[in-house]
Amino acid sequence: MSNVSYYTAEGLKKLKEELDHLKNIDRPKASQDIAEARDKGDLSENAEYDAAKEAQGLLEMRISKMEEVYANARLIDESQLDLSKALVLSKVKIKNQTNGMEMTYTLVAESEADLKSGKISVTSPIGKGLLGKSVGEIAEITVPNGVLKFEVLEITRE
Repeated sequence: MSNVSYYTAEGLKKLKEELDHLKNIDRPKASQDIAEARDKGDLSENAEYDAAKEAQGLLEMRISKMEEVYANARLIDESQLDLSKALVLSKVKIKNQTNGMEMTYTLVAESEADLKSGKISVTSPIGKGLLGKSVGEIAEITVPNGVLKFEVLEITRE
């Protein structure tokens, strides 16, 4: 079952670079580690060889998963997005109705989320609650603590 993920051009480029690094640098290194361990003697009592084989298996599994993610990745066509609503790639300025605090978040795909740089996933509770909202609307978002109310103050594109 394919799981389509949407990426910005930057996010898709990072994904491709990471996959290329795993295939072109880490994979040959794993093979070299196995060869070096094999040269050290009896394979039945060679823990280094077993560890290298296990590491190679984990690497191949990671490459396989990343290839699947990349195959199901879709580039977001920003020209087709409605600028009046909060969507993926929207920069949304919100105001907490309870304490009056204002915050600005950029809504991104789950794999690109980085709270430190103000990027939240559209699959997070706040991201889901903001999707489709327009300026002036109140987003009621259920979080583990209860319900938060945020007023959408501004929606922009970067």
